[in-house]
Amino acid sequence: MNFDIARKRMVESQIIGRGITDRRVIEAMLKVPRHLFVEEAMAAQAYSDSPLPIGEKQTISQPFMVALMTELLHLKGTEKVLEVGTGSGYQAAILAETAGRVYTVERIRPLALRARKVLDSLGYLTINLKIDDGSGGWEGEAPFDAIMVTAGAPEVPQSLVEQLAPGGRLVIPVGSQFEQVLVRITRNADGTITHEESVGCRFVKLVGKCGWLSEE
Repeated sequence: MNFDIARKRMVESQIIGRGITDRRVIEAMLKVPRHLFVEEAMAAQAYSDSPLPIGEKQTISQPFMVALMTELLHLKGTEKVLEVGTGSGYQAAILAETAGRVYTVERIRPLALRARKVLDSLGYLTINLKIDDGSGGWEGEAPFDAIMVTAGAPEVPQSLVEQLAPGGRLVIPVGSQFEQVLVRITRNADGTITHEESVGCRFVKLVGKCGWLSEE
């Protein structure tokens, strides 16, 4: 399989074809080899229009959702970004291509170690990864210009809002365990908060002290 051709077709049909216009996002999706972030047996499906399992009851998000969530952060290339839920590491790589420095947290050790290995092999030296409960953010590195949560939460964690810099954006799926709405929270310069809703979605649960308390 020619992965370069498959990646280009994915971007043309699933990303540009569905209204993503941010050039930084489009170029990142064209560049990052998504097939390296899934199990070798599933590499041929890496550019399909769907999420894929990555083990540990977790998934790599649908390409369009990765692009949409990144576009909603309005990144210019210099931002300090927090990702909650490293998973395969693919979204972190996209963020590294569109922002300045990335801090990503994964609670499941095997996933974190696998993601770190792939990211290192691709030379992503601007990505900092730690194994922890990321639902409360990464307080020691706050504030962040942007925060992305790649798992569904029952509500917006206040701790994440508080870790936004003035003008910072938080993108997070919020709702029940079975369906959510993608929400963008902006911490305005005057301290007020703007809440915007995007599209319906379905993510794995955000498990942790500021999310769902268990996987059950």
